[in-house]
Amino acid sequence: MDLLKEKIKKDGTVLPGNVLKVDNFLNHQVDAKLMDQIGEEFARLFKDEKITKVVTVESSGIAPALTTAIHLGVPLIFARKHKSVTLTDDLYTAKVYSYTKKVSNNISIDKRFLNADDHILIIDDFLANGQAVQGLLEIAKLADVSVSGIGIVIEKSFQKGHAMIEKTGIRLESLARITSLKDQSVTFVE
Repeated sequence: MDLLKEKIKKDGTVLPGNVLKVDNFLNHQVDAKLMDQIGEEFARLFKDEKITKVVTVESSGIAPALTTAIHLGVPLIFARKHKSVTLTDDLYTAKVYSYTKKVSNNISIDKRFLNADDHILIIDDFLANGQAVQGLLEIAKLADVSVSGIGIVIEKSFQKGHAMIEKTGIRLESLARITSLKDQSVTFVE
């Protein structure tokens, strides 16, 4: 997706530790028009998969997952990282380590929202080591739902997440694949 790559080059900042900061358009302040185009692209890519629900992890995955769900005409479910007074019982739960925050969280989805006849599409903002996706795949297995695909806005292909997903055999579509962040410069897979 050329528009996304241009935005990353123009507005992204490479930080030490192979971190790409895109908080001015993706995961803090959100460029709504770009997010709509991202959702439209994921919907186009997965339109033949009979998706019944889009699933993500709060909070950075919500914007691209929501626009994807709108374009597919299906509900969005986001796994919560923190329990609330309304989310206490009958949960599917998995542990997820955040690469950028250096912390582990239990993510949870209420069992009422996933059924064995669901075909889900997992959407997330970043794929690095694949921990968030792995957690959602664990929840999908617990819920006995079919995972029809995984859509990633920005993939750091030089980290292990891509290979991990490839081993599952689940279709992976990443809109911007980065091969390197060396010398504070973003290099994309051609």
